[in-house]
Amino acid sequence: MSLEKAIEHNKEHRKEYTGSKAIDKTCRNHGGCDWCLENRTAKHKRRDVAMDEREQEWLESTGQSD
Repeated sequence: MSLEKAIEHNKEHRKEYTGSKAIDKTCRNHGGCDWCLENRTAKHKRRDVAMDEREQEWLESTGQSD
């Protein structure tokens, strides 16, 4: 059954997109809009910063600091 027939016969049950998802198609699941991308990757950035700090502490403790 085509999508047009499904809509015509009330067999289509998909919900419409709401909020920013309705406005911008890049703002959907795994999307590439800046806001969603930052929210999704925030934990990775925090982990990278923590690893850099730990590495710097280790270098200072061993006397290998630049």
